[in-house]
Amino acid sequence: MAYDNTCKYLAEKFPAAFVQWLLPLDRPTTIQVLKTELIQEPIRADSLAFLQADNEILHLEFETLPYSDPPIPFRMLDYYVRLKRQYSCSIHQVVIFLQQTASEQAFVSEYTDENTRHRYRVIRLWEEDPALLLSVPGLLPFATLSQTNSPRTLLEQVANRIATIEEPDRQADLIACTQVLAGLRFEKNLIRQLFRKETMRESVIYQEIREDGLLEGLQQGRQREALSFVTRLLTRRMGTIAPETQAQIQTLSVEELENLGEALLDFSEGTDLANWLNQR
Repeated sequence: MAYDNTCKYLAEKFPAAFVQWLLPLDRPTTIQVLKTELIQEPIRADSLAFLQADNEILHLEFETLPYSDPPIPFRMLDYYVRLKRQYSCSIHQVVIFLQQTASEQAFVSEYTDENTRHRYRVIRLWEEDPALLLSVPGLLPFATLSQTNSPRTLLEQVANRIATIEEPDRQADLIACTQVLAGLRFEKNLIRQLFRKETMRESVIYQEIREDGLLEGLQQGRQREALSFVTRLLTRRMGTIAPETQAQIQTLSVEELENLGEALLDFSEGTDLANWLNQR
């Protein structure tokens, strides 16, 4: 996924920026980027940064959709246990939701069952003050998704800040990452107006995205991803879906697919799905 890869790239390239944002320290510390594959059955975290002087790990997960399989809270517990087993140090976990949603899942910050309660921090970028994000180069792409009453003005501010960066390679990488993340909020034509595409082509992350065939049609990619996920959940819960019903589901927007992903948790029979589609 282009959004996920972009966020991972930024976290690996600018780990100190994320520590400054999410884990402010009153003293300098050496930061080491760790391998993200955890022990046991291999899974990969989005970002792991080890603060050597403080013997702490900052673990980040970037999300565009508020639901996943397994659910985000359980995944965070799973990550925590594996990290604790592997590194035996203090662990700070942060889930960063990129795109605005009213889903209740974006407001959950703990996993609970009969015997276990595990907490982690949740950041919804659309609620974040852009001031810090605008002040740190490595966080500029995230500023495009932060709180604002004038989205276009905010995007222009980001473009102006990036234009002041003197290192050509760093500037090109940040332009590419900003274009990708800004696509979650802004129309492609506006983004192209404010960011020079020829500069972006020099970026390492741009080339990586191009190689994966993901730069063009990012919005369509998000729709396909959501459609695939919801279809799997429906099939698991309700069995084979009729072709005409599948055709209706394929016309849903990303937001509608997210709503369906939550609603299907209460479905018990095929008519529930039909009724939901008819009432939307």
